[in-house]
Amino acid sequence: MSKSPPLKVGISVGDLNGIGVEIILKTFQDTRMMEFCTPVIFANSEAVNTHRKHLSIEVKSENIDTLDSIKPNKINILEVWKQPTPIRFGVSDSSIGQLAFRSLKAAVEALKENKVDVLLTAPINKKNIQSETFNFFGHTEYLESELEGENLMLMLSNNLRIGLLTNHISINEVTATITPELINKKVAILHQSLKQDFRVQKPKIAILGINPHNGDDGLIGNEDQEIITPTIKKIQESGKLVYGPYAADGFFGAGTYRQFDAVLASYHDQGLVPFKALSFGEGVNYTAGLSRVRCSPDHGVAYDIAGKNKASESSFKQAVFTAIEIFKIRSEYQKLSKNPLKTDILRQNHKKNQSDKYHKKQPQNNR
Repeated sequence: MSKSPPLKVGISVGDLNGIGVEIILKTFQDTRMMEFCTPVIFANSEAVNTHRKHLSIEVKSENIDTLDSIKPNKINILEVWKQPTPIRFGVSDSSIGQLAFRSLKAAVEALKENKVDVLLTAPINKKNIQSETFNFFGHTEYLESELEGENLMLMLSNNLRIGLLTNHISINEVTATITPELINKKVAILHQSLKQDFRVQKPKIAILGINPHNGDDGLIGNEDQEIITPTIKKIQESGKLVYGPYAADGFFGAGTYRQFDAVLASYHDQGLVPFKALSFGEGVNYTAGLSRVRCSPDHGVAYDIAGKNKASESSFKQAVFTAIEIFKIRSEYQKLSKNPLKTDILRQNHKKNQSDKYHKKQPQNNR
């Protein structure tokens, strides 16, 4: 059987005054990455080379004008704009923000046209990218407007998956935003993503409460008792393994998250603070629920270290591997879903293989 060609990974550069280009170049400085994928950076070669020379990063790149000219085993740089790009490391600049959007828009169009297989996004400055054409809180909301499906921000690491009921909204809007309809929708997205993107046959999901201690029986608020608890009970009646609400502090402190395939947090910091405390530098931000695969690192533009050659590429590199893996698992799932008999046979074979592995591990009786 012939080996499949490496996937084409489309990459938006994010804020050029931040660490985005640095972590991209450092990731693909390791030439072994080319065995897994062919990177396509949507930017401008002059801007990328400014970073490369300043940071003394040696990489092989190919400047291309069309996506039909992508070269394997090299970093491809698609010329999205031609004008000179003054780089001022660590400075928030609205003109740089507009170039970040041009890069993102071009990468998303390529994704929609199947010119690239998955999308990797380097960090943007959510303030300076704003314009009449980009009026979103971040990547997640923009991607939902461009792709099919509804988004779920899902943070991933080796032993933890945390999704968010609410994304980038003010804390004073959280309780009014969380409704039974929203909970049902996000649970459905997460449940399906666990099955089609991570091979979890029977997902087990935990939901965190809104208030401290789940409101202490109404002393600190009644949203958990009146909204989350009855909604979870109704979801359970449909057969899904969904539990909660759990008080967030003890849930992570006691390691209860290890008992679940994924966790739904009520709001941004409730989920991301423990995630980054447990996984920072190795985590990945995945936009579940959409028709195409997009991942990003778990950090921002990091102006404080931009241009100083201090940025670690570990999270971005992990995001590349994660996007490739999810793409392949989802492709497999879609093929199997069209052939239920084949799916059943593979499931039986999987159970048999697991049983054989178990028995091989058991000690033999002395004779």
